[in-house]
Amino acid sequence: MQQNYQDAMAMVRKFGKPDLFLTFTCNPSWSEILNSMEGVQRPEDRPDIIRGLPHAHILLTLDSESKIRTKDDIDKFVSAELPDPCTDLRLFQIVTKCMVHGPCGTININSPCMRDGQCCKSFPKQFKDDTDENVNGYPIYRRRATEPVQVGKYSIYNRWVVPYNPWLLNKFNAHINVEVCASVKSVKYLYKYVYKGHDAASVKIQKEGALDHDEILSFVEVRLAVHLPQQQPIVYQDGQEAPAIERAALRKTTLTSWFELNKNDPSAHNISYSDIPQYYMFDKSTTNWKKRQCGGQNVIGRLPVVSILDTERYYLRMLLLRKSGAISFDDILTVSGLRCITFQQACQEYGLLRGDQQWHDALNDAAQFQSPRQLRMLFAMICGFGEVEDVPDLWV
Repeated sequence: MQQNYQDAMAMVRKFGKPDLFLTFTCNPSWSEILNSMEGVQRPEDRPDIIRGLPHAHILLTLDSESKIRTKDDIDKFVSAELPDPCTDLRLFQIVTKCMVHGPCGTININSPCMRDGQCCKSFPKQFKDDTDENVNGYPIYRRRATEPVQVGKYSIYNRWVVPYNPWLLNKFNAHINVEVCASVKSVKYLYKYVYKGHDAASVKIQKEGALDHDEILSFVEVRLAVHLPQQQPIVYQDGQEAPAIERAALRKTTLTSWFELNKNDPSAHNISYSDIPQYYMFDKSTTNWKKRQCGGQNVIGRLPVVSILDTERYYLRMLLLRKSGAISFDDILTVSGLRCITFQQACQEYGLLRGDQQWHDALNDAAQFQSPRQLRMLFAMICGFGEVEDVPDLWV
């Protein structure tokens, strides 16, 4: 999960944070399901068909021309109001059937969303004449105080409407919750949600010779090695340690091959290690970087997150993110003609460790994939073993 999450964050680094979060749930009243019924059966009579109705969580990143910048942009993508049945009866019917929360609270205390007498989704929402762009990092959608409509035995106001996109609802006739993303936290939520539950295996069946173009998989994610001199990972079987070490000594990693590339190709000198996959491809058979002829815009390089407890490797990664054109580990260690003893010292000489910025960076990196308990442990270790100038500021 962590590797896939870090791959996703590499895409965020290149394309920016997601703009929209969609939750799409299958509608049991779709014709494809109803046509499978026999006689007077209803979908709820066929658990073999509707059990675990398919649903999707989708993050969308918009192009630069479509970015959400103003409250009018928010209103263009997201609505949290009942539509006018006189102008769009179909949309009105879909919203009242699929996009009304509860109701819950005092009018229905037995609703599944109720926790300790409160709705866990914070419904009903407050009326708002206009959308607020940023309240505690999240938009508050427009919900004007209009006349209620009767849905079943309840009178429903805009306060009960789950945010949606009118075009998507008209097209798919299903529950599709659309929210404006406030931060990259939605990426973490997505991966934690996908990987929760029991162990499972993903199986794909594909007809031989069939064309299968996957737009998502057309982006290539290159995970780059970050290791200390002569400390690259080696995989071997029991009893085969010596041959594995000999083979590893002859094979270059993406990092050592990058050093060779910088020695032989001046055009690579101004490209950082993390960006090199956009311009060169790593040939695993020869363990060499080769210049790309096309398709580099679909390639994303990623350096693995390294724990600050792995001290030297952590500071090596810090240098690799900033230094281009290095031809060896010694070259990375050399600052203004002086060879440093450690990568931490090199970072110090470059001025990367002034103040508490390194500790802020370490906690921000860890916050992307570690649990709150792990973050507290890391904070305690930093305060106990590091040189922190302003502990309260670091905690905040």
